[in-house]
Amino acid sequence: SVNIVAFGNERDGFSEDNQQPSLIWSYLGRSALISQIDSSLSASHVGNPIFTEYQACVFGNVRLVVHDCPVWDIFDSDWYTSCRLIGGADIIVIKYSVNDKASFQELKDSYVPMVKKALKHCSVPVIISAIGARKNGVPCTCPLCTSDRRSCVTTSEGVQLAKELGATYLELHTLNDFYIQKYFGGVLEYFMIQSLNQKSSEKMKKRKKSQKCHRVQPPQLEQPEKMPILKGEASHYDADLHNLLCCCQCADVAFYPEDLSTVVEAHKVILCSVSPLFMLLFEVKSPADIPDASIVQMAQSLFAVQAGEALPPAPRGVPPCVPPLRVVVKDSVFCSCLPDILHFIYSGAFQWERLEEDIKKKLKDPEKTEHVLEKVKCILKSPGKVNPTKDCRSHQIKRLYNTSLRLFFNTPVLADVIFKIQGATVPAHRAVLVARCEVMAAMFNGNYLEANSVLVPVYGVSKDTFLSFLEYLYTDSCCPASILQAMSLLICAEMYQVMRLQHICELYIITQLQSMPSRELASTSLSIVSLLKKAKFHNSDCLSTWLLHFIATNYLIFSQKPEFQELSVEERNFVELHRWPSNLYLKQLADYRNYIHSQKCHCAVM
Repeated sequence: SVNIVAFGNERDGFSEDNQQPSLIWSYLGRSALISQIDSSLSASHVGNPIFTEYQACVFGNVRLVVHDCPVWDIFDSDWYTSCRLIGGADIIVIKYSVNDKASFQELKDSYVPMVKKALKHCSVPVIISAIGARKNGVPCTCPLCTSDRRSCVTTSEGVQLAKELGATYLELHTLNDFYIQKYFGGVLEYFMIQSLNQKSSEKMKKRKKSQKCHRVQPPQLEQPEKMPILKGEASHYDADLHNLLCCCQCADVAFYPEDLSTVVEAHKVILCSVSPLFMLLFEVKSPADIPDASIVQMAQSLFAVQAGEALPPAPRGVPPCVPPLRVVVKDSVFCSCLPDILHFIYSGAFQWERLEEDIKKKLKDPEKTEHVLEKVKCILKSPGKVNPTKDCRSHQIKRLYNTSLRLFFNTPVLADVIFKIQGATVPAHRAVLVARCEVMAAMFNGNYLEANSVLVPVYGVSKDTFLSFLEYLYTDSCCPASILQAMSLLICAEMYQVMRLQHICELYIITQLQSMPSRELASTSLSIVSLLKKAKFHNSDCLSTWLLHFIATNYLIFSQKPEFQELSVEERNFVELHRWPSNLYLKQLADYRNYIHSQKCHCAVM
């Protein structure tokens, strides 16, 4: 079989033709070498909708499996699935539109380093396909063209990207028969043949090796016991932030109607993460930083920030002497729908259809409903770009939210708490910490000194580890640089009881150890027994059980290391019981060698 993994979107970011077939589907449908295409799987990936799987036959009876991932989010949301896809690939195809410079830049800066890291331990041919005819005509004057998407990706930029990956570079000006079958298909089929030849050669070597054993056979070495499977925990990032709104902890802004009859509490950092309008309102940005005049006008016409002298009682969870900012909502209809709008924003700003239904039920007036929704679109609008909520899929809108909160990580902007660690200071935001970490929620809202302190000392972890921990709280993602850093982050996660981060670190450690060749495992200075002790001490039961199995499976390597003597009696007994190869096999092997020497014959295997 041949496995192909394709990443990237060949469509222009502003293309109106959403029905245009993809590069991979066009090749499968047009190539004369492809038969028995099974596209039924493309709609069945409910659990993982960001890639499509195709199955077909090529060269007559060779099974072809293609995973087409048009969205690069798989590297952010599920790093381990993306590594598994790349690890099992025989050929990798990277696609991009030459008329979408912003997407190409994001690919080059953010995702190419991840692909190179995933390809570190394997040699897989890579094809980079630059698709589309460059649009170099007279620039349009509409607001849509004020972004960087107007510029095209040059050939030299594509060639440079191919050099970085050691890839083959192709330019496909259009998806017609020539470019699909002759050009792209010819290169792809060449790599298919190379892959099949390599697999056939390896299979032939194994067959010849097995045919040499024609006399008395040596004892069969059984496979080692299967390692315990560690399953990842689903993300609850959006639910955490939504619960923050429901609990009203650490609220630092309060919205009122003009008659001050009701109050709706919220958090500046969350609102600013989704909207430049709120950045302008809360003075994170100045009007000069917002090139879109409609956003400035909307902020001035819809909201009014007032002094805190006549404030009602402070919202729950706000430290004393830090009164919430009072914002008066001038539009009474919009103000009545503000709780629903905030629920929409705090849930990830992607459930647009649900927001429409909630506002329709509340207002029961089509004109007022449209009036409110247009204001929401303007609030979520990026300067100089189209409304993100119009004609977009849910996962595309969602990226506006969880990537923008990264802007406030390790920055003093809107920060209301400062951690002091190893002589350095790290700014943070109570709202994010309380939402994402139960230990910090108790620390900042309970009867503790930290609840009323701006400066909070941190002990027991390094600055780099704590920064990685905070980065996970803000972005719901982490990528440790080494096994030791992952263990330090696991200890920090256990200290603050962030279980999902602990599981992510466990998976990273396991993945890195599994990818180590035996020679590297024998020569490494990394102490697996030390990792085992730390995992047990910090209640990482899954990792400690896996490490015991790992030591037992690689018994011949670890039994020669001094650290092996540090195992407890209970651990040593477990390793001896599950060791590979087993004592029984070694005894049978010794008996076989004695038989060979007694017969004075040559063993083809030994």
